Amino acid sequence: MIFRQLFDHDTWTYTYLLADAETREAVLIDTVREQAPRDLQLLEELGLKLKYVLDTHVHADHVTGAEEIRRATGAMTGVGAAAEVACADLALKEGDEVPFGRFRLKVLATPGHTNGCLSYFLGDRVFTGDALFVRGTGRTDFQQGSPERLYDSIQKLFALPPETRVYPGHDYRGMTVST
Repeated sequence: MIFRQLFDHDTWTYTYLLADAETREAVLIDTVREQAPRDLQLLEELGLKLKYVLDTHVHADHVTGAEEIRRATGAMTGVGAAAEVACADLALKEGDEVPFGRFRLKVLATPGHTNGCLSYFLGDRVFTGDALFVRGTGRTDFQQGSPERLYDSIQKLFALPPETRVYPGHDYRGMTVST
């Protein structure tokens, strides 16, 4: 498995690159529009074929680079079905799987920060977007926020195996991962 955690200093946003080292098929999670050139260059440098550009949520504080990267690579875009984004190729929901190479990302619905929040689970890693941070949770005081739904989502994430590493959508304290 090829794995990169990338960071945008202006928005404190993490972008994740996952790829199968044998097939070279790749997925990007939570791209940032201003960092699309960086992400495209990394794909080229590593000789990867991008299959999917996935977002954990659609929100004012998260301006995605998915469309620009899709135009450049032909990759499919995916967001939560509850986000009701007509321009996405995939409207993902709980239990869906996103295949790349020999791997499959499992989709977990984790609403609360927004209605359409998703987390992506693979082996010993979960990519939580703004549902769960290192030592904190996402805000619920924006549009579509719900503390009750976020509580239920956090309980779902806490039920994952104890060795699961949590990779958040943002961090404001210099922490990159938690368990």
